[in-house]
Amino acid sequence: MANKSTIKKDRDPLIRLFKYGRKYRLLIWQAVICSILNKIFDLAPPALIGAAVDVVVKQEDSLIASLGVTDVFGQLVILSVLSAIIWGFESLFQYIYERLWRNLAQNIQHDLRLDAYDRVQDLELAYFEERSTGTLLSILNDDVNQLERFLDIGANEILQVGTTVIIISGAFFILTPDVAWMAMLPIPFILWGSIAFQRKLAPRYAQVREKVSLLNSRLANNLSGITTIKSFTTEAYELERLKQESQAYLESNQKAIALSAAFIPLIRIVILAGFTAILLYGGMKVVEGSLAVGTYSVLVFLTQRLLWPLTRLGQTLDLYQRAMASTNRVMNLLDTPITIHSGNIALPREVIRGAIKLENITFAYYQRQPVIKNLSLEIPAGKTIAIVGSTGSGKSTIVKLLLRFYEVQQGRITLDGRDIKDIFLADLRNAIGLVSQDVFLFHGTVRDNIAYGNAYEPRDKVIAAAKIAEAHDFITQLPRGYDTIVGERGQKLSGGQRQRIAIARAILKNPPILILDEATSAVDNETEAAIARSLEKITRNRTTIAIAHRLSTIRHADCIYVLEFGQIVERGTHEELLAKQGIYNSLWQVQTGESIHLA
Repeated sequence: MANKSTIKKDRDPLIRLFKYGRKYRLLIWQAVICSILNKIFDLAPPALIGAAVDVVVKQEDSLIASLGVTDVFGQLVILSVLSAIIWGFESLFQYIYERLWRNLAQNIQHDLRLDAYDRVQDLELAYFEERSTGTLLSILNDDVNQLERFLDIGANEILQVGTTVIIISGAFFILTPDVAWMAMLPIPFILWGSIAFQRKLAPRYAQVREKVSLLNSRLANNLSGITTIKSFTTEAYELERLKQESQAYLESNQKAIALSAAFIPLIRIVILAGFTAILLYGGMKVVEGSLAVGTYSVLVFLTQRLLWPLTRLGQTLDLYQRAMASTNRVMNLLDTPITIHSGNIALPREVIRGAIKLENITFAYYQRQPVIKNLSLEIPAGKTIAIVGSTGSGKSTIVKLLLRFYEVQQGRITLDGRDIKDIFLADLRNAIGLVSQDVFLFHGTVRDNIAYGNAYEPRDKVIAAAKIAEAHDFITQLPRGYDTIVGERGQKLSGGQRQRIAIARAILKNPPILILDEATSAVDNETEAAIARSLEKITRNRTTIAIAHRLSTIRHADCIYVLEFGQIVERGTHEELLAKQGIYNSLWQVQTGESIHLA
């Protein structure tokens, strides 16, 4: 794969593509040479036909006879042998160039997809908040495939048309300089037309790529939200919205097709003029005796071989413009700057104590007011602290800052005295086990999901982690136990089951720092009590940060912080906070039913 450094932007997408694929230069040159050689041998038969006509008409006075073979049969045998050799080489080079171009297309497609996906994984979360999943899928899949189709077919077509023009033009000026200009006359008009069409097609195909991106986005969103669509009976509404996106894609394609389809008919008219001129003028030259019959035959065939392939320029141009529109989108993704960079200090998990300190940190999401304001917080190694507060107070934001999903805009966060910006990003995140309220399970088995990130852990350790998370009993009751497929996003399991598997996953990771972000939000009271018992064991001698709305789950924390509007307004143990008769006490009374909370 190309390296992950930002590729310098060029305005021309083709130059950007060639720079990206520079490691395939040898393969590209081999493919180019084989395409040209194939076309050279492909253009030889008209010369053989002219030679054969010359033999039949002039017999002992033919061009071949001047080489010493006067027998007509012998001359035709020589032409037959030459034909076999030429056809053999043409077939051989066609086989080679097709393999080379196709392999090149597959290799670049493979590299582009991996590099683009790798870049996506390195981008900060803010990038994904501004873009839909469907748009990214369109680039990673559809645009990369569009580029592959051009490399597979279009590149060879362009080379062969260019070779045809050069070789046949040279042959014309050698054989009949006074007639050659007639065959050459249409070419400037064809090239001018091609460039003009290309310029007009480029913005239309850019719009096509944009519309297909929006269509993919709509499809991805709807498939992800199919339960909501069904529950609100909005199938007809969503179908209509999809129809509008599809109609916009259809119309943008029709505009591009209307222009690209006009190319071939217009070019054919220009070609007809050149072909007719050679046919008439050359024929009269033969009648006058100033042009040999064999030479005239070659000219007619070469004119056809020169001009008619140019009609394929329309299809090749169409393919090229689609590919270049896709190339720009893929390259723009690769050029997206990475804003969160890894530090260079290694911090192996086994040496981490887990002391965390937030020093006067301030953070605001893009174009919004600060969520965290001059917040300072110290978490001793091996202790359990809890953070509570109303929705939007900044609790989950602290978790994202600890994991460096976002960067603090002021202040700093340290782990064991080191600024987390200086630590290898992988080491930092490996040290933290996150159990989020938004549980994500991958399509696969229960075991695969528990062992995610630790795929080589033995089965007995997976089961042990599941038991601690109070998940073992329900797993054994599934159709295939730990080998049961959970479905996309774990849709075959209940919310509580998904959450317990996520807890088991964090337990198996065995990190020195554990973050529980509403880890019991989707479980019933009985399961919550069971998980609370297991968390007592899990959090022992481990730095633990518990974020919770249910205060009963964090009452035994070493220290509880109450967060409001991005600032700490209360701190202390459960008993100390109740004694203060403040915000925490009010929240506790509401949840335990000891008082009625009025808005």
